[in-house]
Amino acid sequence: MIVWINGTHGVGKTTTSALVQQLIPDARVLDAEKVGETLMDITPGLPWTGSFQHWPPWRPLVVETARHVLEYTGGTLVMPMAVLIEQHWREISAGLAQHGIPVRHFVLHADLSTLRRRIESDADLGPSAFRPQHLEPYAAASRAWLHHEAEVVDTTHRTPDEVALQIAEAVKR
Repeated sequence: MIVWINGTHGVGKTTTSALVQQLIPDARVLDAEKVGETLMDITPGLPWTGSFQHWPPWRPLVVETARHVLEYTGGTLVMPMAVLIEQHWREISAGLAQHGIPVRHFVLHADLSTLRRRIESDADLGPSAFRPQHLEPYAAASRAWLHHEAEVVDTTHRTPDEVALQIAEAVKR
């Protein structure tokens, strides 16, 4: 099974995923961003499209990487990755379904002021010019499709431990 943890940049996907991994037996974290980083390392490079998610190979490579890791290890993959374009999510989820891999799709949500505060006060990454650029695309995706396609977990007034426990308990049910 895959536990996909979606949401905008700065909402806490990576932190939550590490905590969820500790709560689900035989769970491993597979960050789909690493697939994008691998593509970015290709030299002389792929034509820049603004995001590695727009490169046609990224989505099927995410599916195939997850499939092969699950075949090798079994258990549960916890995958933190913001996917805000509906067509990209459709390609990934259809690819996983084609291989019979069940997906529990969660979206971490927080109100805008909380997101801005978290981004600005991030002790690990520091203030970011990149992450605030994704707040409006996240809000648009939330209204259009994302919140209808996933289990929404409001993180506004909750600790990462509380959020991870909610997700782990939902997966175990």
